[in-house]
Amino acid sequence: MTKEILDFVTEKTHELIAAPSCSAEAKAAAESWLAAVGTDGEKEQTQKYIAELEADIMPVDGLIAFANSEMGAKIFGDKAKDVAAHGEAIKAQGAKYCDCPACTAVAVILTKKAEMLK
Repeated sequence: MTKEILDFVTEKTHELIAAPSCSAEAKAAAESWLAAVGTDGEKEQTQKYIAELEADIMPVDGLIAFANSEMGAKIFGDKAKDVAAHGEAIKAQGAKYCDCPACTAVAVILTKKAEMLK
């Protein structure tokens, strides 16, 4: 991975870690990847990091379904219907994924997947 890509992904990884919507698993994978940068384990951690990001990013249809579910109502409370409506709105605009800070960071990082694996 080039220094330019490394710097870019590192910046976005810090944004992911700081995002309130970042899952514990994604945060742990991000921290492990950052710790491995520049070591013999970097390539392996990069592969694990990408796999976790791909597993964690929320497709917009998943967001809508979750917001409309019983669990979504528990998580979002009175805002569940607003979250579902927001999901429908961004889907209508062509969004593939949730636009929360964590998913946004993940989507941007994944645009560099091929370069990260070089």
